[in-house]
Amino acid sequence: MDMKEIEPTIQNIHENVFEEDLNIIIDELFNLYFKEVNEGKEEILIKRHILEYINKQKLDLFEFYNWLLNNQNNSNSIYFLGYFNYNGIEIDINIRKAFELYQKAAKLENRAAQLDLAVMCIDGEGCDKNYEKAFELSNKLTEKGYSSGINLLGYCYDIGVGVDIDKEKAFELYRKAAELGNLNGLNNLGICYEDGVGTNVDKQKAFESYQKSTDLGSSNGITYLGWCYEEGFGTDVNVEKAFELYLKAANLKNKYAQYNLALLYENGNGIEKDVEQAIYWYKKSAKQEYHNAQKKLEEFSKKQ
Repeated sequence: MDMKEIEPTIQNIHENVFEEDLNIIIDELFNLYFKEVNEGKEEILIKRHILEYINKQKLDLFEFYNWLLNNQNNSNSIYFLGYFNYNGIEIDINIRKAFELYQKAAKLENRAAQLDLAVMCIDGEGCDKNYEKAFELSNKLTEKGYSSGINLLGYCYDIGVGVDIDKEKAFELYRKAAELGNLNGLNNLGICYEDGVGTNVDKQKAFESYQKSTDLGSSNGITYLGWCYEEGFGTDVNVEKAFELYLKAANLKNKYAQYNLALLYENGNGIEKDVEQAIYWYKKSAKQEYHNAQKKLEEFSKKQ
């Protein structure tokens, strides 16, 4: 069925929902969505919250998508149509189409579109890599005070995306994003303290950054904190605690935690050796395209 053949009737979505109500719902959904994006929450969690919100409004997901398709009258509707294309919600994944829609919404100063567009320009998703554009968008979001943009601008300075590498500037921006409660900023700040990026190595401050990120629910923060306990970085060695943290993050579908958990099982480090569990978690991680886990599975396959 050609989606464009479906008439944009509001009654199809819910007989008690009017067009004005749907515009309000979309704007409210966008504000809730960007709040979580700006906090640095993880994509899996944010996507789940979007679907839960739509379901809570008693809206049919397919008809909601169709309404977006036929009502591209503001930047939030344009953005969410791009989001549905990017994530394959009620439609096949279409990265190129998502890029075009994000580009259109970004020109209307949609902050979520500007952020996603910057990331896509860095990765070359749906477009050729464009570091200068990524830097420009990151800088624009930073000027508006969004912690997600501040963190991304820090990344630009960290590795030289559209600008000369400046580790001290990267550290300053990560710290600013972290102070605003951005989870990615906290994790990146921890890495700076861990590796001495733009600052002196400080094991205790690295540990504290990962702990704060963990307390706020970041699966990456939980994984980093697990590593600190496993290695005794900024704290005493406690492999049992590391196992608990890896397991927690692994159940949150963090591929790095799944891999680290599998290593503990494979080597019997702090827990009883269990090759079956090791393979189970390597498979979980490999399914998310983590190269190290894929290599481990290849090694196990050769042994059989």
